[in-house]
Amino acid sequence: MRTTRSIMRGLMYSALTCGIATASLYASGKGGLSSGLTPYFSKPETKSATPNADGFIGRWLMLEPVDKPNRSNTVFTDSYLREAFDPGNCPGGMSELPKEGQKIKVGKQTLRWHSLDSKLFNVKLFRFATGLEKQYYGVLFWVVTAIDCEEDIPDVRMSVGSNSASMWWINGEEAVLLSGDRRMVMDDCMSKRLTLKKGRNIINGAIINGPGMSDFCVRFLHENGTPVTNFSISNQ
Repeated sequence: MRTTRSIMRGLMYSALTCGIATASLYASGKGGLSSGLTPYFSKPETKSATPNADGFIGRWLMLEPVDKPNRSNTVFTDSYLREAFDPGNCPGGMSELPKEGQKIKVGKQTLRWHSLDSKLFNVKLFRFATGLEKQYYGVLFWVVTAIDCEEDIPDVRMSVGSNSASMWWINGEEAVLLSGDRRMVMDDCMSKRLTLKKGRNIINGAIINGPGMSDFCVRFLHENGTPVTNFSISNQ
């Protein structure tokens, strides 16, 4: 009986370790995204994308979450946020797109950029972090994308919702600040009127998360409230 039990334990152990190895291989990105990411994201399969029918931008380069120096600070005052969101803190700067898979040093962390398409109108940063098995509370997310326009598109507004606070720039100029520990609401805050210039426009965002969920949505609206859709989105 002891021998039989020993054999059974051996088989169970082999099956368990085999399962762990398979899961680890899948989570490493070999053969696709981890199972934690696939309900919310896909890998880009085309050189460029378009906004959805409502104008929301779904293709982003996202940096793995940066540990926030003071995780206990969940009162996101404007002064605190402007320090945390200082453009000088933007990894790699705001003038160029990072590369998919590019690693960058942020303090003591070595973090990687990921190019992903959101399957939803909003981008689930909490799921992005948990899917990569990264810290998801008390962190700062940096995101960037580029939109290419065939002509100038004047008198539009950047419209943003985020959970929690966030700041957004276009072509290096501050566009929107969403302060406080807030829930994401579509079109929560809008920029002043601006022009999407002919050619490439780079959008940068920084989103801070305290103890809860985190996501965002971004689109541009015409003066009459209709979404801007006549541009392409590229992370190359």
